[in-house]
Amino acid sequence: MLAHNVNVLGSVTTSSLSAWRGCMVVEKCVQPELPIILYDMEACPFCRRVREALTALHLDVEIRPCPRGGQRFRTEAAEIGGKQQFPLLVDKNTDTVMYESSDIVAYLFREYAGRSVPKFYRGKPWQPAVGSVASAVSALRGLRARASSQPVQPLHLWSFEGSPFSRLVRERLCELEIPYTLHNLGKEHWTEVGPATQRLKPGPYTPIPGGKRDVFFQQHRRVQVPYLEDPNTDEGLFESARILKYLETHYGA
Repeated sequence: MLAHNVNVLGSVTTSSLSAWRGCMVVEKCVQPELPIILYDMEACPFCRRVREALTALHLDVEIRPCPRGGQRFRTEAAEIGGKQQFPLLVDKNTDTVMYESSDIVAYLFREYAGRSVPKFYRGKPWQPAVGSVASAVSALRGLRARASSQPVQPLHLWSFEGSPFSRLVRERLCELEIPYTLHNLGKEHWTEVGPATQRLKPGPYTPIPGGKRDVFFQQHRRVQVPYLEDPNTDEGLFESARILKYLETHYGA
């Protein structure tokens, strides 16, 4: 448990160095008819920029983990885009195949929000260096592949990019090369700022009616991430430490 708490602290630092982008929803976009696919490396600062934008737009995405040394999706990514470079976005709704994080972020805001990229999400000259430091303080977890067994069906993870606890789960899923649907559950209002058990607004939590958080709340009677569902075992789990143990037990080699 001590090691887990140290990792949480490192993940908090990563979110802080990333200015806590990928926490608040900027635009509540409608999910496209076909899923957006992202070939992704969790520890990569450029991939992080894309995931931050996806949270800001409240868009879900199919994650194809491509850690260094990975054998499951890297070849597939190269066949689609012509090279093993990440992030790689595939959007069959518009027949788009795209590299470069800045281009992808601009595309997502333009295509799904009908607007330019907000200032907070625009690239800065110093951002790659700070992003690399942010990955380093998380011990570069989510960078290299580990031996694992492949699930028959992709998993489902409810998360938002800035969540330190969710990051720990995404890192492990990347290392194990487990594909999953990333259901972004960013904060929809300032009253939701803070941990699930200690939000800024005191009193019982009430999500905005009709939103993604409201749908989640109606099903689980709370809004807390990470939350993992595995259709292969019909398991549903809260709490990052418990999820990590589950992934190691069922998919770790």
